[in-house]
Amino acid sequence: MSRIINSKKNLIMFGVPFSIIALMVYISRSPLFFANPNGLSIGITIDLVFTAPLVYFLLIRKTNIPKTTIVPFLVLTTTICTLILPPENHYYLNLFKRWVFPLIEIVLVSYIIFNVTKAVKHFNKNKHKKIDFFDALRNTCRELLPKRMVMPVVTEIAVFYYGFICWKKTILNENEFSYHKDSGTITLLIAIIFIVAIETMVLHTLLAKWNHLAAWILSFLSIYSGVQLFGFLKSMSKRPISIEKDKLYLRYGIMSETTIELTNIDQIETWTKDIKLDENTRKLSFLGELESHNIIIRLKEENTLLGLYGIRRKYKNLVLHVDTKEEFINRIRTATR
Repeated sequence: MSRIINSKKNLIMFGVPFSIIALMVYISRSPLFFANPNGLSIGITIDLVFTAPLVYFLLIRKTNIPKTTIVPFLVLTTTICTLILPPENHYYLNLFKRWVFPLIEIVLVSYIIFNVTKAVKHFNKNKHKKIDFFDALRNTCRELLPKRMVMPVVTEIAVFYYGFICWKKTILNENEFSYHKDSGTITLLIAIIFIVAIETMVLHTLLAKWNHLAAWILSFLSIYSGVQLFGFLKSMSKRPISIEKDKLYLRYGIMSETTIELTNIDQIETWTKDIKLDENTRKLSFLGELESHNIIIRLKEENTLLGLYGIRRKYKNLVLHVDTKEEFINRIRTATR
């Protein structure tokens, strides 16, 4: 019964605004439009860029659908309006694009920044509770953005936060463990950043002789990649592995993470041998075989590893590096007894 009710709600929620769109498309192709194109163009423009988005917003405002989806919906209706109206009837549509649409974008960006700022302030006030900034940011964006946009936006913001804003040294609690000090990852990433910087300067000089635009595009992409690597590097010391109550939180900066129920751990042991990575056996590090490991965790049931930009991979065995491996293993074994 609940499924039927939900289906009816979805039908109304999406059917009504899309019916308005379909009606406007039909009118724009009817003989009535060609008899009075100027007058009907104004009505079609108003209905597509104002009425349909407003109806959509009113229908979703009390649902779990993010209110920010009004923007992609507005982009859709504006695009449709551009396609169905003759260019000579775009006067009011162009006014909307030039003045109203940029204002809506500014309001949306301000709204997101305001809510993220609230999340950051909440995080700072509750640091003694060890609330993770990345988790707070992700939860905030889930309430504001469409599902597919959440992780890309969160990742980009987190790169700049950990790279350029968060400089305070992280002090580990008894239940927290570092993994970046002895693994060699920091050295590797720093080396990659230097290589990218040197190659960027050389390639920019060579490409500039051929095409200045191409040279600057390549330089921008290289600089952006370097900034991301720097953010990844710094996030490793800010997001330690932790054991809290009945769960194990395994983090590798903002690059990958997984949460394991302690009752799901079948076996944990030191492991420094090479191991074949496949669908059942994964590595916590996004660098894969480039980074060393010293622990393997075998699970009773399959779990999910969350990677960059929300990529999900299943695993049953997980290999990782922990700086104080013996202490970590003993604590896990004590907690699972």
